[in-house]
Amino acid sequence: MRYALIAAAVLGVALGVAAVVLGGADDSPGLQGIGVLLVIGAVVFGIRNVRRGS
Repeated sequence: MRYALIAAAVLGVALGVAAVVLGGADDSPGLQGIGVLLVIGAVVFGIRNVRRGS
């Protein structure tokens, strides 16, 4: 179960980075903002899961 949560956090970071890159290519500040929020949320989620596991 723990590995699935970490994988979900990694997937969230990857999707957020892709959104920032695609938003930059399309000059879309909204998509870049969503991507940044997704990355921040996934990192916080991942850190919380790693800390709870130990």
